[in-house]
Amino acid sequence: MSVSRVVELEGHIIDSGMMQACFGIVMDLDGAFDVEEFRVGRSKTEESYCRMTVTAEDPVTLQSIVHELHQHGANPADPQDAHLTPASADRVVPEGFYSTTNHPTEVRFEGEWLPVERIEMDCAVVVHPADEGGDRGAERSALNHAPDGEGPWAETKVLNAIEAGDLVVTGETGIRVHPPERPREKRAFGFMQGGVSAERPSESTISQIAEELRRVKADGGKVLVVAGPAVIHTGAREALARLVREGYVDMLSAGNGFAVHDIERDRYGTSLGMDTETLDHPRKGHKHHIYTISEVIRAGGIPEAVAEGLVDSGVMYECVENDVEFVLAGSIRDDGPLPDTITDAIEAQNALRRQAHEADMVMMLSTLLHSVAVGNCLPSTTRVVCVDINPATVTQLLDRGSAQAVGMVTDVGTFVPTLADYVLAEES
Repeated sequence: MSVSRVVELEGHIIDSGMMQACFGIVMDLDGAFDVEEFRVGRSKTEESYCRMTVTAEDPVTLQSIVHELHQHGANPADPQDAHLTPASADRVVPEGFYSTTNHPTEVRFEGEWLPVERIEMDCAVVVHPADEGGDRGAERSALNHAPDGEGPWAETKVLNAIEAGDLVVTGETGIRVHPPERPREKRAFGFMQGGVSAERPSESTISQIAEELRRVKADGGKVLVVAGPAVIHTGAREALARLVREGYVDMLSAGNGFAVHDIERDRYGTSLGMDTETLDHPRKGHKHHIYTISEVIRAGGIPEAVAEGLVDSGVMYECVENDVEFVLAGSIRDDGPLPDTITDAIEAQNALRRQAHEADMVMMLSTLLHSVAVGNCLPSTTRVVCVDINPATVTQLLDRGSAQAVGMVTDVGTFVPTLADYVLAEES
């Protein structure tokens, strides 16, 4: 005997491709659909609506279809409260727990739809029936968009942060996902509009990115830069330092190597042993980064090295001088590392996650691993700029599903100075 479920789609479901994708999912998974109601939005602001019955031969098949539809924004027409199952122990999630996307999500609790705070992909959702006092209350009040009052609330938690007794959402009942939609007006930051191409007019794109960066800062937003050593190697160091100094960077996420070569450039005029201006390799230049690490360790860390005058230029110098938070996440291949580098992987993840949750705009500059790590923590609504000379890197990062992303396949050594010139032009 066949089974069925009624689902609804709302929004700009036609031009975003959402409706077509949902029809395809049903057919690809051996189901059938019957459109019961369909209203087309007839203006740029008017949304469309589709109500359809999905039918399958058995409950298992229907569940798999509904699961895929749910990820694309189709929600049950008869919502029920989400199923909550207590975690049996720390870091142990119940079987069948709901694994999040990076799209804005709500869960239904006691008849009320609760926005899930700090949304990111591949997490569990934990519901708090009411505000707890102490640390938990303080944690909620620290969230960027925490609701007022003392009512119930929901948040994401990575698996290693689950605590015994946490009420974890299981199954997919009582969950609404709001995937990005294609906007009806053309703009630089728009779902499915950024694209990846080395042939786009880069000057025009950089100008639009600069305009968006200025707008974010004017609105009181925070900008996170995720930078790789190539920023130093290609000569973009001074331009990025200018942006930090002038207040256009609020947070920096990088690895041990970025900081080492930035400070090496200050101390010896080289980056990984190469003079970034003449492209010569000075005698013993290959040892400069090791000397740099030793000198910073001797000073006690990067802030201490700046304080004693050991470091007086560059990105890390400007971060210290202008109170810009930086997170240096270590890896197994690091030399040293610097005292400021976080070598515990979980601690580093948590530090990156805090930055990602605070960011309104993220610029990812020629670093695949750190960009993927930060990108996995971002909601799909955060503006993302990804720049790399390798198109595969840009594609991989944009494919994670950001609603507002721009990808540029170009030399970061050209991009950052040009961006700085555009951003700072109006101030001169």
